[in-house]
Amino acid sequence: MPEAVHQLSRQDARRIAVRAQLLDAHRPTSMEEVLERLTLLQDDPCAAVVPSAHLVLWSRLGAAYDQRELEEAVGSGRVVELHQMLRPAQDIALHRAGMANWPAVFDNYRDVHDAIANWMAANDDTRREILEKLHDEGPVTSKALPDTTAVPWRSSGWNGDRNVRMLLENMVGRGEVAVAGKEGRDKLWDLAERVYPDDPVPPLAEAVAELERRRLAGLGIARGKAAVVPGEPTAVGAAGEEAVVEGVRGKWRVDPAYLEDLDGFEGRVAVISPIDRLVIDRKRMEEIFEFDYQLEMFKPAAKRRWGYWAMPVLVGDRLVGKVDATAERDRGALRVDAIHEDEPWSAKDRKAVRAEVEALARWLDLEPELP
Repeated sequence: MPEAVHQLSRQDARRIAVRAQLLDAHRPTSMEEVLERLTLLQDDPCAAVVPSAHLVLWSRLGAAYDQRELEEAVGSGRVVELHQMLRPAQDIALHRAGMANWPAVFDNYRDVHDAIANWMAANDDTRREILEKLHDEGPVTSKALPDTTAVPWRSSGWNGDRNVRMLLENMVGRGEVAVAGKEGRDKLWDLAERVYPDDPVPPLAEAVAELERRRLAGLGIARGKAAVVPGEPTAVGAAGEEAVVEGVRGKWRVDPAYLEDLDGFEGRVAVISPIDRLVIDRKRMEEIFEFDYQLEMFKPAAKRRWGYWAMPVLVGDRLVGKVDATAERDRGALRVDAIHEDEPWSAKDRKAVRAEVEALARWLDLEPELP
């Protein structure tokens, strides 16, 4: 018997997404609760305001969040970096199932699979040298590892002259090496067996299904299939239940846990990271939230509409604007160059957004400078 298809309005879909991301009025109470729900925090080094992982946690927990909590969790091994994402250590076994089947996990992208597998095979001697050095000396930075590659990485522009880096990233995919910490801004690399918990690894199909279930629990609503994106997929396979969203083409998957009492949804104001999971899937953001936004830090200054690290503004279940701010720590100030209103806000919303920006400044121990 085919499953029922949930009929959702755009507002329903937005409220589901906001609830799933812990951005409604009912704040979580701990960093662990946030990380368990979201499953990951993107470990992006940009600190125009504060590194994204900390901003994501602050936007959920507010002033109760102390940045040392995440730093301690990483230092103790309770949180582990994998593919530029900080994840609960107990989840790593699910990802190791894919590593054990590398490169079969790329089977849906045969051209990618073949190109990477062939490049790794051509540089197998260097891979072995890296493993030997890590065994004897690890953890070390990539600068201490040999680049004796026979075939250089063919870069599309971002990774030119980074043969060792690309070897390491693919050795992570194979479950051979892992990020063991940082030395300043440089990652420390070691053998994966010294970093990851020695938990039982489930069969691949079981692990994939559980990862998709957990991903949907953190997103609330998502496409079963979606374009490949760097870092972490946005597709959820057959997890959850089928849904259609009024005014949006195609079918969705929804976590039924969020379907109850959508009319009783209680929202709040939040200023979020430009790479927050609420907005990282640009297509979903445009379809459900009808929000015009992209991160502009890689654009020339003259071509930016909103700012280098403009933070999206959530009011209730709507994304309504952006805050262009910079933390000037040498001056002790959070400088706000602009608060962009996509449509004119009410006086109440404008006051609430300004109050949230001021709260962010206080949390950073900076003085707010608002226009």
